[in-house]
Amino acid sequence: MLTSEQARQNQEKYGFNELMEGKKKSTLQIFLEQYKDFLVIILIFAAIISGFLGDAESALVIFVVITMNAILGTVQTVKAEQSLNSLKQLSAPEAKVVRDGETIQIPSREVTIGDEVIVEAGDCIPADGKLLTCASLKVDESALTGESLSVEKSLDEVPEGAALGDQTNRVFSGSFATYGRATFEVTQIGMGTEVGKIASLLKSTSEKRTPLQINLDDFGRKLSIIILVFCGILFGINVIQGGSVVDAFLFAVALAVAAIPEALSSIVTIVLSFGTQKMAREHAIIRKLQAVEGLGSVSIICSDKTGTLTQNKMTVEDYYVDEKRIPVDQINFQEENQELLFRCSVLCNDSTVTEEQEIGDPTETALVNVGSRHDRNVSQIRDDYPRLSEVPFDSDRKLMSTAHGFDGKYTVVVKGAVDVLLGRMKSIRIGDTVREITEEDRMKIEKQNMEFSRDGLRVLAFCYKEMDETRELTVEDENDLTFLGLIAMMDPPREESKAAVAECISAGIKPIMITGDHKVTAAAIAKRIGILKEESEACEGAVIENMSDEELQDFVEGISVYARVSPEHKIRIVRAWQDKGNIVAMTGDGVNDAPALKQANIGVAMGITGSEVSKDAAAMVLTDDNFATIVKAVENGRNIYQNIKNSIQFLLSGNFGAILAVLYASIAALPVPFAPVHLLFINLLTDSLPAIALGLEPHTTEVMKEKPRPMNESILTKNYLLSIGTEGLVIGIMTMTAFLIGYRTGGAALASTMAFGTLCTSRLVHGFNCKSNHPVIFTRRFFNNIFLIGAFLLGLFLITSVLMIPALHNLFKVVPLSMEQLFTVYGLALLNLPVIQILKWIRTRLQK
Repeated sequence: MLTSEQARQNQEKYGFNELMEGKKKSTLQIFLEQYKDFLVIILIFAAIISGFLGDAESALVIFVVITMNAILGTVQTVKAEQSLNSLKQLSAPEAKVVRDGETIQIPSREVTIGDEVIVEAGDCIPADGKLLTCASLKVDESALTGESLSVEKSLDEVPEGAALGDQTNRVFSGSFATYGRATFEVTQIGMGTEVGKIASLLKSTSEKRTPLQINLDDFGRKLSIIILVFCGILFGINVIQGGSVVDAFLFAVALAVAAIPEALSSIVTIVLSFGTQKMAREHAIIRKLQAVEGLGSVSIICSDKTGTLTQNKMTVEDYYVDEKRIPVDQINFQEENQELLFRCSVLCNDSTVTEEQEIGDPTETALVNVGSRHDRNVSQIRDDYPRLSEVPFDSDRKLMSTAHGFDGKYTVVVKGAVDVLLGRMKSIRIGDTVREITEEDRMKIEKQNMEFSRDGLRVLAFCYKEMDETRELTVEDENDLTFLGLIAMMDPPREESKAAVAECISAGIKPIMITGDHKVTAAAIAKRIGILKEESEACEGAVIENMSDEELQDFVEGISVYARVSPEHKIRIVRAWQDKGNIVAMTGDGVNDAPALKQANIGVAMGITGSEVSKDAAAMVLTDDNFATIVKAVENGRNIYQNIKNSIQFLLSGNFGAILAVLYASIAALPVPFAPVHLLFINLLTDSLPAIALGLEPHTTEVMKEKPRPMNESILTKNYLLSIGTEGLVIGIMTMTAFLIGYRTGGAALASTMAFGTLCTSRLVHGFNCKSNHPVIFTRRFFNNIFLIGAFLLGLFLITSVLMIPALHNLFKVVPLSMEQLFTVYGLALLNLPVIQILKWIRTRLQK
């Protein structure tokens, strides 16, 4: 123990018992970072030049659009990482220490190295330390190790380098005592604790960009360069043909603004936002927008076991009594020995279970909960057979004994480890007969215990002994016992886990279990739900300890279950799959999962059982802690990604049609087909709404029949570019047909008006073409998107107003159209629909 002066000196030397917080970016920094995108920089230059050349409208429009994008991006990013704050809050607020020979209570941040700390059942552990005394202490370390059972602590030395979960003579900050009491000497505080090491891992772990972010950045750069080169060529052609340098430049800038889909980022953000609302209704809260589409491309799900695939609640699975293994749902309490075994299990038991809460060791609450499944009143049993004496559980004896009055006889009930009780048995009860136990009986019991263990079950043996006199029990009374039965229990899989795992596999996603629990237990659960096929697919974390990163990449292919792993192991496993070109999701709920959640492309935390640390490190939080929700989220993510691709296809094919029209006019030495204001009108009013509406296309289950996209696959695949080019060519042909009809009828002004009207209306009609890669014109799907129908009607109203209302003609640089000319515009625009649908049908047939 320390004196107050020694404690003060140690605090000066080692600092306070708290976690250091990483430096955070300011909101202004986050906002300014939104302007680092290459496409945005190009548009800023275009706006500045337009302003200097007197085209203030274009400059204003560009700045409004990119500022809106920056605000949207900032709002999402400002939900900054709070992992370290949550880790700080995890520490116990107060601790009992012995200083100057007296027990005092102090804030946990004042605990220092060398302090003697007292812990009792229900206390949080404020720092890491080595036990000095131990009275049946059990500690829940699941948040650190992932192991579902409380760990029995003892003063026995453990081997150097033992796994965290096996260091039974030590306690760790962030865990809490569930049973017994102890004192320990503090050996590590703050960032030196196991929780502190996790905090360091969080600071050093980089977040991964999702495939869409990478693809859009790459796509934006390539597209911008191509468009700038093209606009430069057009500028040169116009000047060579004798046009004004200023007018030629303004048109080139306007064309660049129209051709570069600067609203794309906003449209993607809006579509993702709507997607997050849908997913929230389906129990998946998205903390980072890009996780929506990223989840849709996941090819590996590394899942924690406890609380994720399992219920995080010990449950009795089987009784073994009268030499029979009896599943818990087939127990018959009309059978005397089955009723007696249950009675003994709730009497030799310190837990309390009510409708509101469960208090006590998880294994003991599991024994009591059998009663509620069979309408047995546990409180009544305890009232009928009160505890007369006891010998509490001791980790050295591995036994607990209580005495009760059974039918007027003073009876001792003993529960404990099978191997310990086997040597203390004198007789065995089978049916209504008690006889001397034989070696064959012992072998049967051992065989059944091994069978339970292979199934990943935790086993308790129950014995009893009738005594001649009522007296205080001693450990000597735990001999010459009569064997009654075994009770096997486990943290069972969630009911929906098996179906969810099967759906993952059918969708081309490999599920992997990574847990701090024992290999046998983990393998048993994994087999039940379909993750594990062969025993060779399971290993312990120690196996990969000394592997190089290259060796680990080869090793992970054949492993589906990792047991007894540390936080560092989890990160290495996730990184190995990423290095092999996979998009990795990591699910978890404990503090120990947080670094891997952050390292993964998509971190998925549990909302109910999950720690605040894991939630803050994750990109997605499941509000129902249901693994099946992840599968639904994958389906949503794939649909959203497909819808975003449809939006991009709509924007690019329309833009390509406009570019082809301008290119044709320039090569043919015809007048420029569009005024800058025409291109801005199309870009801002009749493009954005249909593009957003396509992003909200109703979802389909067909996407789950496809395999995950390769990590390095660009949005601009060969088939995708072919579709854009073909559809853009059709739109361009219809637009130039209208231009040529107008040019021959009434000159350049009429030609420009008809080309503008046709291009604008064609793009509205084209929204229906972009609903699917397959023809939809004669299917119910053609009319299933009310947002697209609304966008079409609104856009048609706007372009018709511009063409028909005289007051708008000068503003939008158009001339009046006759009814015949107006119907020509509409007819050519509408013709895009059947032509492109026929092309889709032909392409679909050829692919088959």
